[in-house]
Amino acid sequence: MTEETITEILPPIRHWPALDLNGVDFDPVLTELMREGPLTRIQLPNGEGWAWLVTRYEDVRMVTNDPRFSREAVMDQPVTRLAPHFIPQRGAVGFLDPPDHTRLRRSVAAAFTAKGVERVREKSRRMLDELVDELVQDGPPADLTAAVLTPFPIAVICELMGVPAADRHGMHTWTQLILSSSHGAKVSEKARDEMGAYFADLIGLREGASGEDVISLLGAAVGRGEVTLEEAVGLAVLLQVGGEAVTNNSGQMFYLLLTRPALAERLRAEPEIRPQAIDELLRYIPHRNAVGLSRIALEDVGIRGVRIRAGDAIYVSYLSANRDPDVFAYPETIDFSRSPNPHVSFGFGPHYCPGGMLARLESELLVDALLDRLPGLRLAVPPERVPFRKGALIRGPEALPVTW
Repeated sequence: MTEETITEILPPIRHWPALDLNGVDFDPVLTELMREGPLTRIQLPNGEGWAWLVTRYEDVRMVTNDPRFSREAVMDQPVTRLAPHFIPQRGAVGFLDPPDHTRLRRSVAAAFTAKGVERVREKSRRMLDELVDELVQDGPPADLTAAVLTPFPIAVICELMGVPAADRHGMHTWTQLILSSSHGAKVSEKARDEMGAYFADLIGLREGASGEDVISLLGAAVGRGEVTLEEAVGLAVLLQVGGEAVTNNSGQMFYLLLTRPALAERLRAEPEIRPQAIDELLRYIPHRNAVGLSRIALEDVGIRGVRIRAGDAIYVSYLSANRDPDVFAYPETIDFSRSPNPHVSFGFGPHYCPGGMLARLESELLVDALLDRLPGLRLAVPPERVPFRKGALIRGPEALPVTW
């Protein structure tokens, strides 16, 4: 793009408040920002200043995959953000750029490949069957979130990580405190430090390990001098906390299926379409509030005729990219036959979520178990009475009251 065609007229700054949205309602502010242009400027409730926002699919993929936009540089800037507290640790994988980022991800990659995820499939299925057995035994009504959607992802991520079953409850407690914005920065930081100390001990014990779980892989990588203990601990915390995202995603997924019974009936009648249908549900559900982590432009970059200056903060919205009409025909429609479906619900580029395959596996197991074993599954309260999380970064129902 030539210098002459780059505009220097900045769009107005839009304030994006922290909204408590119910159900699977799409954020009305994001809808407006998508309409206003491929690039807008936003100010979120916390941090300082303003940041660019890109909403179009192609631009989102470009920014997330372009080394001129750095995550590491965010460490030193009080960028405008949704979270009230911002406590990244130096060396944390979410704030690394290649090649360090690549080196750290490589140490655990084997656990998240198709083969690595397949390793935990049967154990995961058995753990889920036990949870559904208990649900059926206790009888309706029940809270699906408490009975199944919370304990199942915890059990699976602990299994993949190599965390002993006896420590699952403690992991869940720490995760909730780390992810909550309502307890304040000190509580979150303390929980993160405690989880980190736990993993440091566990990784230290497995330095010569040959196991296939994440902690053994990290222990072996530390033992070979490929990653530091500090780096390994930061990665373990991120993966453990991220593993619980399935609780909220599957909560939204089942809320959607139970409030649109025709979709659930179709999945019961045509089990062969379930993997493709789950991909479409993952595209459609708004899994988070606002935007996640920003990047900083390391040099001037032109996007769609707009100059992003060196030092500017920039956010991408995966939610808006998943609704881009240039890529997804009738994006507001849930279409189980949508193909191809190149959604970016697990991100894109070097920071693509390593747990994407694991999350798909868990979603498929949940849909199979709950739809097949509970043919009469339905909400026990009107849809508007289902309580959704307040003040959370990740969206999902606090409880999902069901009967059958």
